[in-house]
Amino acid sequence: MYIKPIKTRADYRRALREIEGLMSAEADTPEGDRLDVLVALAEAYERLHFPMELPDAVDAIKLPGPF
Repeated sequence: MYIKPIKTRADYRRALREIEGLMSAEADTPEGDRLDVLVALAEAYERLHFPMELPDAVDAIKLPGPF
């Protein structure tokens, strides 16, 4: 299995397309393993390039919930 790091936005988009195609892959198969690795790489890229700020405590309380 050849997988390269996600370094650019183009790499990221390519990985997302491949992830979408592998979403029905069975666990513990070569396709399932490839999906796991690509998802981990995409998540790492997202944490670095699309960080999400956590709300402060008061704003978190004000957020609408499922209740």
